[in-house]
Amino acid sequence: MARLAQTAGLTDIQEEILATVRTFVDKEIIPHAQTLEHGDTYPADIVDGMKEMGLFGLTIPEEFGGLGESLLTYALVVEQIARGWMSVSGVINTHFIVAHMLKQHGTPEQKQKYLPRMAAGEVRGSFSMSEPELGSDVAAIRTKAVKGANGYAINGQKMWLTNGGTSNLTAVLVKTDEGAEKPHQNLTTFLVEKPEGYGEVLPGLTIPGKIDKMGYKGIDTTEMVFDGFEIAEEQVLGGVTGQGFRHMMDGVEVGRVNVAARACGIAIRAFELAIEYSQQRKTFGKAIAEHQAIAFKLAEMATKVEAAHLMMVNAARLKDSGQRNDVEAGMAKLIASEYCAEVTQEAFRIHGGYGYSKEYEIERLMREAPFLLIGEGTSEIQKTIISRGLLRDYRTRG
Repeated sequence: MARLAQTAGLTDIQEEILATVRTFVDKEIIPHAQTLEHGDTYPADIVDGMKEMGLFGLTIPEEFGGLGESLLTYALVVEQIARGWMSVSGVINTHFIVAHMLKQHGTPEQKQKYLPRMAAGEVRGSFSMSEPELGSDVAAIRTKAVKGANGYAINGQKMWLTNGGTSNLTAVLVKTDEGAEKPHQNLTTFLVEKPEGYGEVLPGLTIPGKIDKMGYKGIDTTEMVFDGFEIAEEQVLGGVTGQGFRHMMDGVEVGRVNVAARACGIAIRAFELAIEYSQQRKTFGKAIAEHQAIAFKLAEMATKVEAAHLMMVNAARLKDSGQRNDVEAGMAKLIASEYCAEVTQEAFRIHGGYGYSKEYEIERLMREAPFLLIGEGTSEIQKTIISRGLLRDYRTRG
């Protein structure tokens, strides 16, 4: 059994879930990931398998047909799935975030309407904050919803929407006229129901084609364009306008734990590939793992994998306990994504020239790891969040 990234204190149910997912990853994801990724092919059969396993309802309460598991269980499942192929973990990431937002902030009617179907995988969630000129300044959102006699009309353009074409429920953060002085208090989250697909999927709502990316293939990343799109007042998350920023930040804390888990998964896989290859490849009469230069690399890689995993687990457990975890989630995301990039690059170097070949899995990981440095906020944004939290907790007097 693998020594790295083990988690103490898990229940029998958690252990059983993780064992099932690990087997699924080894048998159904890893053998097919290369072909699907190189063809930029959506992993439909893998997604169907996850539906059958009940993974889309992993964190949804049992009363709504889900498994009612914790954020920690979710993070450990994501870690395993990303170990197989990061794109597959992306399929369920946005879904879990929207389910969390509904569970925590939705009206009773919204929960009853969506959560049972989300648990079954019939409704698939995505969420959208970013815009073409927005970057990390969420309070500067331009997409606007104007209230009329029959609800709201939305105009604007959203960007970097993961699962934009394959989801049918999108939580969208837009600007509303609340009259508040602080920009973030003029933001509202709408629950946009739409058909799957591309083009003008509804009157006034267009999902352009997939954005071509360096990595993170298979999964669709799109824009979302609103042109007088009409939406009912009942689709405001929680039934209250002006609370969208708070709703989204709660979801993003879950998302940052997710990104940390994905980074851990990729780093684990990169280490597995490196330690296996280094025992097979021989130079100067012995396996390269026996050369000190390579052995030291393996030691450093393993240490980084373990450190990132422990910080990710800590952030998830804090969120589960109901405590504020913005600093810990930021720390976990920061260190896991940076270490993931470093571990993957070292694994690439250990493979030598073969690492540059598309026949070897490490080539794919080299293209996937950089995404985690920017997803759910860059490392610089994490440092801003961390430093503000530290100054809040260690504020001096006088």
